[in-house]
Amino acid sequence: MKSSLKRYVIGKPLRSDALGEQKLSKTKALAILSSDALSSVAYGPEQILIVLMTISTVAFWYSLPIAAGVIVLLTALIFSYRQVIFAYPHGGGAYVVSRENLGVNAGLVAGGSLLVDYILTVAVSVSAGTDAITSAFPSLHSYNVIIAVFFVICLTILNLRGVTESASVLAYPVYLFVVVMLVLIGVGIYNVITGQVPAELHPKVGTPVAGISLFILLKAFASGSSALTGVEAISNAIPNFRDPAPRNASKTLLAMGAILAVLFIGIVSLAYFYGVAPNAKATVVSQIAEASVGRNIFYYIVQGTTAMILVLAANTGYSAFPLLAVNLSKDGFIPRIFQIRGDRLGYSNGIMMLGLAAIVLIILFDGMTEHLIPLYAVGVFIPFTLAQAGMMRKWWREKPKGWIPKFTINTIGAIISFVVAMMFFVTKLPQVWPVFIFLPIIILMFHRIKHHYQAVGEQLRLVDQELPIIEGNVFIVPVAGVTKVVENTLHYAQSLNVDKIIAFYVAFDQADAKAFEEKWKAWQPTIRLVTYYSPYRSITQPLMKFIDKVEHQCLKTGHQVTVVIPQFLPKKGWHHILHNQSSLLIRASLLFHKNVVIMTVPFHLSK
Repeated sequence: MKSSLKRYVIGKPLRSDALGEQKLSKTKALAILSSDALSSVAYGPEQILIVLMTISTVAFWYSLPIAAGVIVLLTALIFSYRQVIFAYPHGGGAYVVSRENLGVNAGLVAGGSLLVDYILTVAVSVSAGTDAITSAFPSLHSYNVIIAVFFVICLTILNLRGVTESASVLAYPVYLFVVVMLVLIGVGIYNVITGQVPAELHPKVGTPVAGISLFILLKAFASGSSALTGVEAISNAIPNFRDPAPRNASKTLLAMGAILAVLFIGIVSLAYFYGVAPNAKATVVSQIAEASVGRNIFYYIVQGTTAMILVLAANTGYSAFPLLAVNLSKDGFIPRIFQIRGDRLGYSNGIMMLGLAAIVLIILFDGMTEHLIPLYAVGVFIPFTLAQAGMMRKWWREKPKGWIPKFTINTIGAIISFVVAMMFFVTKLPQVWPVFIFLPIIILMFHRIKHHYQAVGEQLRLVDQELPIIEGNVFIVPVAGVTKVVENTLHYAQSLNVDKIIAFYVAFDQADAKAFEEKWKAWQPTIRLVTYYSPYRSITQPLMKFIDKVEHQCLKTGHQVTVVIPQFLPKKGWHHILHNQSSLLIRASLLFHKNVVIMTVPFHLSK
């Protein structure tokens, strides 16, 4: 039943040689890897206006040059990550670039930041989409957390079904959002050009603004740069592309950059011309749509597609997190289970871990994850800065043909990314201070895991060393009664011609011990029985003490101690809960007992 349910939810297992069929075309890759970046046009422009509004609505004209600055940074990042794609075609993005060029710790800072950022991407995006839905239907507001968790579970299951299947489903709403936004921008620009938008709605460009400062402008620029989260995802996910993967990934990255630039500039420009001011009741996009077309069917399509893209932005995390985890796992910094492909050839452990972590965040913050947005943004600009600096060092060290333009692009990107990251730390310290705690903890954890794998490798490595000579074997058989299970185990032990077989029985009262000894003597007179009275009704503790005594004696004679555990197995799985599972407890205890071999002899029940 469990297997059939899994097949229904996840789908039939795919053969390993079907991996090529799970690769993404440029069209599908653009949809699932760009959803995070494209969704940011729903809140990025608004973040700029929120900062400028602290001075005056007259300062809104500054949103245009600030948006131009964000596009300059976007351009630098797009061309930089395009170079990363060709320089590191196996994926890994900022982690691999930083590790190769700036050192292991720099790579771990980038990798750790991105792992956390992808978790935040899922939690923040799903919560934002849920807020959009419950805003339209206020009666659902008290179910915010439940709805958000439901969306995360759905996205997790969808991604467990395979990359191409999730892309096929998610591509339509993503492209629908792009088309709807382009139509909205086109209608808005038409209204402006034809004079349907009164000039008095917006301040003239260049109007003097009292109280404006470079600090405020940089703060607004940093806030608007939150629209660039998710730009690096394509460079992490190169292995998911069809061949030639680097070329297809590069074209997808350029397409994403172009679409994001058009949508971002369009929304900022319309917000300026319409004189839109952020408020708690309606988003900037909502106000632009209402001002452009009124509250008609198209307005609700805009709101609906915006809610969809905010939820689906989480899928960028599902695409990039598992592949980043694979790179960290191959280097030994996180558990190796992240390298295992699931039934549908996706890295299912990474997908499930991401979903679980996002659900925990949503529950902890009661679905109000807007407090995590600054942390979410700074978590992406740290890897941005490190990746740009790493590429700078690569070009400077290798100096290939035509390296100066590449070096210049990365230098511009590194400087701007560093400024944005610092602005987040300076202006939003109350929200981003946790990064100073969790990032060192994550890096320490990475190093501890790496140290463990190195220690294990050293101990498992073959060396020219003589193994101790085993003179013989002593079998200890824990018994619970005179049964077919015990008989089957003793028969097997005797067939091995071992030196000594000792049966061990734990009694909970003295009369039972004596009665069992008499029964045993009549049944198996040739096999020694040791009984132990346990006044505290423990089975494992007396057994461990006896094993220690036997092992101490065997060390002198060169004999090996083997514990042979009789275990019967019910025919049906649910029957296990009807039995006390003492054999499992004994085996679990013995696994940590040095120099003792454990053997289980199963007896399968027929009913």
